[in-house]
Amino acid sequence: MPLTERLLLWLNLQARRISTRQLTFILAIVVGLVSGGVTCIFEWFLGLIKEGLTSWFPKEEVGWLYLLYPMVGIILASLFVRFIVKDDISEGVTKVLKAMSTSSSQIKPHNCYSSVVGGALTIGFGGSVGPEAPIVLTGAAIGSNIGRLMKLNYRNLTLMLACGVAAALSAIFKAPITGVIFVMEILLLDMSMTAIIPLIISSVTAVTLTFFVRGFEPMLSAGTIGDLSFSHIPIYLLLAIVCGLMCYYFMNTNFRVKGLIDRLGKPWKKWVVGGLALGVMIMLFPPLYGEGYGIFHHFMTGDVTAVFDNSGFYDFRHNEWVVLGYLVAIMFVKVVAMAVTNASGGVGGTFAPSLFVGAFVGAITAYVANTWFAADLSIAAFSLVGMAGLMSGVMKAPLTAVFLIAEISSAYQLFVPLMLVSCVSYVINRYLEPDSIYTKTLRKKGQLLTHDKDQAVSVVLSVRSLVETNMLTVGEFDTLGDMVVRVIPHTTRNIFPVLGEGDKLLGVVEFDKLRKDMFDQSKYPNSVRRYMTPPADVILEGESASSVLEKFEQTGAWNLPMTTREGVYIGFVSKSRILTAYREKLKEMTQE
Repeated sequence: MPLTERLLLWLNLQARRISTRQLTFILAIVVGLVSGGVTCIFEWFLGLIKEGLTSWFPKEEVGWLYLLYPMVGIILASLFVRFIVKDDISEGVTKVLKAMSTSSSQIKPHNCYSSVVGGALTIGFGGSVGPEAPIVLTGAAIGSNIGRLMKLNYRNLTLMLACGVAAALSAIFKAPITGVIFVMEILLLDMSMTAIIPLIISSVTAVTLTFFVRGFEPMLSAGTIGDLSFSHIPIYLLLAIVCGLMCYYFMNTNFRVKGLIDRLGKPWKKWVVGGLALGVMIMLFPPLYGEGYGIFHHFMTGDVTAVFDNSGFYDFRHNEWVVLGYLVAIMFVKVVAMAVTNASGGVGGTFAPSLFVGAFVGAITAYVANTWFAADLSIAAFSLVGMAGLMSGVMKAPLTAVFLIAEISSAYQLFVPLMLVSCVSYVINRYLEPDSIYTKTLRKKGQLLTHDKDQAVSVVLSVRSLVETNMLTVGEFDTLGDMVVRVIPHTTRNIFPVLGEGDKLLGVVEFDKLRKDMFDQSKYPNSVRRYMTPPADVILEGESASSVLEKFEQTGAWNLPMTTREGVYIGFVSKSRILTAYREKLKEMTQE
């Protein structure tokens, strides 16, 4: 027996000697250590690429290489995905949500490293996306695969996946509370206290490791925030409204640009067109390079003119109107750059871009008030609050937004405006767009888990696995005699699907329709079409369990046929079988 197999066998034997709760606590520590370590490696690799490519650019000169860097990064990441990974690793958070609903929380092992490599290549070479989605998918894959090695059930496997997500996000932001809240808000897990404890353990473990590797300083060190004044409340409300509207632009522009790039078809066309378009945008607006966190540090000191570094507009950085126009342009173009990067084959997420756009919304608000209305607002404070406003609306996660900004900046005195702006922005965007940027496509496909237990089970339950394919079929040109001689004696079922050319379902014959004529041999030449009726309804392959149960409810039928979308017959689904599977899945998902 190979050493690896012997080690796994020994681990499983040891696991049986302790309780399930103790095992989850131990595995939470392991997941936290591994996820935190991989996150540190990812940031080191990403920083190495960016440092080598851009650190030597004089800030007063145009970075002409920005035209080529993004295309090179997209091509390298695409080739890595296409020929080495051979799987789609984009949109990391959406992938995690989909794995929870359609794959029993099982994520392929290659995701433990592939998103790190693809994300670092994309972002390091200038792709205008965030590192959080790749690292979230990586953490989820680490938790999922550790859980699979230990042969955990669905609930505990999902918990390990969630621990990986919480650990990875906590490590990248040095924000343990945010990691836990993100899991509860974004992954929509309905957890008991016994499930929350492993999340906390995993997050704290990952952050502790990160502190020792990267230092104890917060990600952003805000400059002069100033005291919260009652007179600032109306301006914060204005900021919240702008954030809510900007969230709507963010989401709709993202999906529209992706649609345009997808129309190009062939990958090489996407690489060239998307890469060059992104290169032009970055050359005009250098802050769009990579995730863009570098500009946040300048905003924290109130310096908005740093956005002109390496741009052709560097000499105009002290012109107030040019500064305003440039900031507004960057804010709007960032969303396009993000969508182009992802649609062209890059690997990255929307987490960092939402913070980036929010920071610009806040900075612009403070800059306009200070420059033309003689206000004395902190650009750092408004930038931070703007981040929370955008993130809250785009991700539909107001609590995550509030705690993230407070943790990464240590600006806890901003809790009131953070909560105010996050909630108002969330409400506005919830009205305009009910789904988050992660859940919109999944909800359309019926693949989204929610806190509703019935809905969650319906999403997870695979109807295709419940299909009965052993029912005897008849052809459209068969006769009653053929059925009496060849079919009826060999089955105990009382319904027979009638198939035409290419095995397409034409209708069904019920035994009760035959009962009167089957003992009269003079009726044997009758065509089966004479007894055929349309089915009460048809289940389409890939249809969700909730939709199937609704069809059973509406028709009152106990058996319904399943076909492909082209009408090719697959088999029958019985109401009793799907209800039994539903109860078993509900028990599996809710057991401690």
